[in-house]
Amino acid sequence: MTAIDDVKEEIWQWVAAIPPGKVATYGQIARLAGIPNKPRMVGTVLNHLPAGSKLPWFRVINSAGRLSSPSADRQQQHLADEGVHLLNGRINLKLYQWDA
Repeated sequence: MTAIDDVKEEIWQWVAAIPPGKVATYGQIARLAGIPNKPRMVGTVLNHLPAGSKLPWFRVINSAGRLSSPSADRQQQHLADEGVHLLNGRINLKLYQWDA
């Protein structure tokens, strides 16, 4: 395994650990995965998940509580299905952020 594969695996493990009804920020996952200051890498890894992946990518949002995925409509629907709702285009991080 290469170093980048190790980082991907670490990101995937942390994203898989986010419980239903909670969200984490890209920066939060980056810190947990041991790559602080690289939240964009988390986004890149999640945007390139293998086809058919069951990883709950939709639980990862930006630090402002906004959806920044290319699939924001789908992301919002997945979150709503878990009881996470946006108010004025934002998710209340105080209410929904996962405390890892």
